[in-house]
Amino acid sequence: VQLQASGGGLVQAGGSLRLSCAASGRTFSIYVMGWFRQAPGKEREFVGGERRNGGSTYYADSAKGRFTISRDNAKNTVCLQMNSLKPEDTAVYYCVAGSGLGSWSSWGQGTQVTVSS
Repeated sequence: VQLQASGGGLVQAGGSLRLSCAASGRTFSIYVMGWFRQAPGKEREFVGGERRNGGSTYYADSAKGRFTISRDNAKNTVCLQMNSLKPEDTAVYYCVAGSGLGSWSSWGQGTQVTVSS
């Protein structure tokens, strides 16, 4: 499975960004799609993920209430709508896919999100 993410950029605090990710290849093997992020000097952390076919969606505490994940299974895409962005949301965001939460077998190339104060 190959993942191609897009939509990162520079935004002021309080603003919004929408990240998109398209999967290709053996997409029938994908059960969960989601997002991780890695800020400078920090470990990579889970942002959120959604199971196939309108299943449960999970978010990190830092994302709850501000970020929304949506999937289009027909198009094999997943989006991350980020609202009320904060400077601490600055990170490289990675699209991920796998057979289950915690079983992320495919990673996208990462897209930079920078939130200025």
